[in-house]
Amino acid sequence: MKVGLVLEGGAMRGMFTAGVLDVFMDHNIHIDGIVSVSAGALFGVNLPSQQRGRVLRYNLQLLHDKRYMGLHSWLTTGNIVNKDFTFYEVPYTIDPFDQTTFSQSHMDFYATLTNVETGLPEYIKITDVFKQMEVFRATSAMPLVSKMVEINGQRYLDGGIADSIPLKQCQQLGYDKIIVILTRPLDYRKTPSNLFLFKTFYKRYPKLIECMAKRHLDYNNTVEDIIRLEQAQKIFVIRPSITLPIKRIEKDLTKIQAMYDLGVSDCQQLIPQLQHYLHQS
Repeated sequence: MKVGLVLEGGAMRGMFTAGVLDVFMDHNIHIDGIVSVSAGALFGVNLPSQQRGRVLRYNLQLLHDKRYMGLHSWLTTGNIVNKDFTFYEVPYTIDPFDQTTFSQSHMDFYATLTNVETGLPEYIKITDVFKQMEVFRATSAMPLVSKMVEINGQRYLDGGIADSIPLKQCQQLGYDKIIVILTRPLDYRKTPSNLFLFKTFYKRYPKLIECMAKRHLDYNNTVEDIIRLEQAQKIFVIRPSITLPIKRIEKDLTKIQAMYDLGVSDCQQLIPQLQHYLHQS
């Protein structure tokens, strides 16, 4: 039996996911493959590397460092999340990522990108985090406040534009059991985006604009599919039990901690049901 894990993005809402995955490590929940997007990729990569607590640790440490993310980074580099500091200095020297354990996990790990020319999602398998760091930049490159990331001659932005919850891709990979970690509560549905700035900034990319225009429909349809599959006990879903106020680029340490703690507490309560789901035929 192969177990797949789907990780939604959501910037700092992803601290919920970080809490859930730390509980997975505490209980040795076996995962064979992960299909992730945006913050789900940035934070979820610490599961195969078995670095419990790393996401919370470096976020609490660096949140008020102007080199990390925020207005200063955007104005000085063109990226709301600082490229050199966040993606190269932090995992290399400040809070090193464990590539050796990642490789030895034999856990397939995919990150979702949005191709700006086609408006379609692409799913890149990660084998070496350091050599493929630009993929992590691309999957989390929030539109309007991030530069496009070029990989092999193609330009990309945040994978959540084209596929916010990559469940279908996980299903197509053939996993027998699928766990989905969402960062929005059960009653959340997306509303249409205001496309004025999007059309202005990306007028050379009509497929990207089309993708963004229907993003709320795709997202809400996926949420309904998830609920249906969950009720049929075909997938297992972990989502926030309550709505906590948190910004995409949150600077309040107490809110960061609270989102993480919610992930921990919600997951701990669901561990018996999750283990039953994973072991039932």
